[in-house]
Amino acid sequence: MDQPISIAVDAMGSDLGPSEVVAGVGLFLKQKGTRAKVVILGDEDVIEQALKGEKLFEHPRVSVFPTSEVIGMDEKPIQSIRQKKDASLVRAVELVKMGSCSAAVSCGNTGSLMACSTLRLRPLDGVSKPALATVWPSKDNHFVVLDAGANPQCKMENLVHYAVLGSLYAQSGLGIANPRVGLLSIGTEEGKGTDLTTHTHRALCKLGDQINYVGMVEGFQLFNNDVDVVVTDGFTGNVILKTCESLYKMMKGLMKEEIKSNPLRLLGAACLGGAFKSARKRLDPDRYGGAPMLGLRGMVIKAHGSSNRHAISNAIAIAARVVEKDFRQQAQEGVAIANQQIKSIELAVSEP
Repeated sequence: MDQPISIAVDAMGSDLGPSEVVAGVGLFLKQKGTRAKVVILGDEDVIEQALKGEKLFEHPRVSVFPTSEVIGMDEKPIQSIRQKKDASLVRAVELVKMGSCSAAVSCGNTGSLMACSTLRLRPLDGVSKPALATVWPSKDNHFVVLDAGANPQCKMENLVHYAVLGSLYAQSGLGIANPRVGLLSIGTEEGKGTDLTTHTHRALCKLGDQINYVGMVEGFQLFNNDVDVVVTDGFTGNVILKTCESLYKMMKGLMKEEIKSNPLRLLGAACLGGAFKSARKRLDPDRYGGAPMLGLRGMVIKAHGSSNRHAISNAIAIAARVVEKDFRQQAQEGVAIANQQIKSIELAVSEP
């Protein structure tokens, strides 16, 4: 793109407060290779005070969009966006709809952000259900999982769309040249799984070289660098996500308890400090900063409510990168091609 893009950043949805969001903006502005501007939305006085604290006040690539309302984490999605039209989350999405900004980033209420994004931006032509994509660390790589909770119930065409969208996002967001796409199931053999996975598997096989489909994959393959994009319904994806998060926290707490249980283990842990630091870096959830909502006529990234400045900085960087790679146009073209294939499959099934 010839003109610098602008990213709308909701400052009011973070558990750590607007100052942490502004600090994340500051880290992003220091990154090399992008000229993207940032529009920070929220309480004007609070944001300007934070900008002064970070020495960003009157920065040429930063502007403030004042809003008067905030959507709480416990508010109902549809009701909240209807009653609080001047909420920072709502206005951020509307800036994308109007074309004033190319993407939006928010740590706010997930349900409200998803509802607002879907209603204001609308899905791409041919897409009935946008997906929430999350990036997970693996043994030697990071991989994308979608849907991670936006749509508990899916049809075959939805999962085919997710495969195409996930592949394109892995290319533009993660920089993977030819991402391997797998369909999550309970086995890799033909016929294993539900009717949905069976039909989706056959449809994905017919996409040819549109995506690098490697077939059905099982849960134990996810963290062995066997796949770069994992496709599943939102119910399954969300259960896996929360289970893995809980397991990680449990293992982390267990290790701390065991290490602190006697002085000798503490000494050993001190000697292994470098190894622990390296492992934490490889497993760092802040690296990609947030979960994009794929399949909409605009890019929206949902950052975790407890995101620190590094995660927020990376979320903004990812948003800028996928916009610069023209993800929306590629996604629209990819879905159109996939839908042609889906129609041919449906016609073949309906023929006597």
